[in-house]
Amino acid sequence: MRLGVALAVLAAVLGRPAGAVERSAIPVKYTWNLADIYPSQEAWTAAKEALAARIPRLGDKRGHLGESADALYQTLSEVFAVDEAVTRLSVYASMLADQDTRDAAPREMRQAAAQLGVDFGAATSWLRPELLALDPAKLSAFIAEDKRLAPYRFFLEDTLRWRSHTLGAPEEHVIAEAGSITDSGAATYGVFKDAELPYPSVKLSAGREVRLDSAAFTLERASRVREDRDKVFAAFFGAFKDFRGTLGSTLYAQVQGHVFTKKVHKFDSALASALFRDNIPTEVYRQLLSDVHRSLPTLHRYLKLRQRMMGLDSLRYQDLYAPLVDKVNLTFNPEEARKLTLEAFAPLGSTYVEALRKGYESRWTDYLPSPGKRPGAYSNGVYGVHPYQLLNFNGAYEDLSTLAHESGHSMHTYFANASQPYVTSGYATFVAEVASTLNENLLVHFMVDRAKDDATRLSLLGSYLDTLRTTLFRQTLFADFELRIHEMVERGETLTGDNLSALYLKLVREYYGHDQGICRVDDAIAYEWEYIPHFYYNFYVYQYATSLVASTSLANAIRAEARAASTRARDAYLALLKAGGSDYPVDLLKRAGVDMTTSAPFQTAMSEMNSTMDEMEKLLAKKAK
Repeated sequence: MRLGVALAVLAAVLGRPAGAVERSAIPVKYTWNLADIYPSQEAWTAAKEALAARIPRLGDKRGHLGESADALYQTLSEVFAVDEAVTRLSVYASMLADQDTRDAAPREMRQAAAQLGVDFGAATSWLRPELLALDPAKLSAFIAEDKRLAPYRFFLEDTLRWRSHTLGAPEEHVIAEAGSITDSGAATYGVFKDAELPYPSVKLSAGREVRLDSAAFTLERASRVREDRDKVFAAFFGAFKDFRGTLGSTLYAQVQGHVFTKKVHKFDSALASALFRDNIPTEVYRQLLSDVHRSLPTLHRYLKLRQRMMGLDSLRYQDLYAPLVDKVNLTFNPEEARKLTLEAFAPLGSTYVEALRKGYESRWTDYLPSPGKRPGAYSNGVYGVHPYQLLNFNGAYEDLSTLAHESGHSMHTYFANASQPYVTSGYATFVAEVASTLNENLLVHFMVDRAKDDATRLSLLGSYLDTLRTTLFRQTLFADFELRIHEMVERGETLTGDNLSALYLKLVREYYGHDQGICRVDDAIAYEWEYIPHFYYNFYVYQYATSLVASTSLANAIRAEARAASTRARDAYLALLKAGGSDYPVDLLKRAGVDMTTSAPFQTAMSEMNSTMDEMEKLLAKKAK
């Protein structure tokens, strides 16, 4: 049964419009099974109460780490066991709350779990300073002496890496307490943007009136009607323009917090401070910016192709989200989507495919939208259980692609948890998005290869081009802006709404070829920075681009080898997934065959983008005959 038909049947039974079907009416097979974590909410409560009594006793371990290898092992094993239990409580409560955000009880559970997390942090705040106070030679001797400490080797060595950037326990306690102050800019921004900013309403074609909050803007900027796009951009960024002073102040406060952290922890720059946690060389960040600037002609080729395909006399920034080609009838129900993803992932081998198939059959995934359900999608993992996925599946190709994306995260978690002890099972963001975007890459090539007509191929290739544009170039533009504003503050300059707007407009015009007549960027785009929450995330957004660069290189090698019946690239990639967080992400990727300290992976991504445009131009030429 088609998804739309299934929802319509459910809606008819309940007398409600499609999309408003209550969770209780959705077939169980389309819902995840949280009972695999705790059999009931009562069991969760019992576990919480036991954990609440266990956490304070962690303080008893303080002052004993250096006594013996056994004392060190007993402390670390207990600390990480409690950490795992706190995480399990938190994930269960969070996912239960996401099923229906209208239900107060799960929200209270989530708050209780969050408080336990705070208590755990306070009860173990002494651990890092005490480890750093130990003689490194003594720690090495303990590890050599007691094999039970082997799983903690990387954690201990990484902790020692922080020695020159860690102050004494009293000072670190003060810095931790200052966290609520250094993050005040982001907190204020979030409240203002989500709850208090007076979003405008506009009347669009056919008399529709729309209130343009962030979600509506994302939807309406893709309108096929050019006049509607103009109204949407003008009204939305016009509203932000009026508050550029306020939001300039919140961003300045947040960046000052990042610079404060850089100073007190003795880093050369805010960038170095942010990247130190995952041991990412700052050269990787700067290499990305350099590669993108050098590859702007490829972006400009895409923009010219977009203008041609849309039949426009000139391309404007307002035209970048409109459909590149006519939509084709690509709709799927969950069973079809699962079947397609499993077929698309065949180059990853039977072990990967069969594990994911079993996950699909074991209710890892919560598929359908319902009133009160959290929007969007994510993958979550519970060590010792299995991964989970939240979707809001409506049957479009984008939903199929989202299933592939989240399945990549889930399989990364699955392999890491199966292969690593808890302490090294978690992986860095720098590699997290590699697994998800690699699956999207495999899916789009699979779908293009099996497409039965050129219109479908054009639609799929156009969607892929849009992904490359928004992820490789747009996210790097954000990273460029983020680096420059931090460097401004480090030089003692002030950030204001006006100078932030001027800088942002300059960068957008440079990237999109405004002065060359490639894409016109109107003055109103100067205020887009106010709409982007990632600028508060402390050098996070660049990882979207680096992950796509890495996954494109890996996927190309895996697909090429699959045609030649070889498995070397695939096996190296699966080893990356299984490694979890047992090493630093740049080193893990290097072992998988991608050296992110060089331009080679980026050039592979640019080759992929150009070959996609080559294919589209061939299809367009064929269509014109």
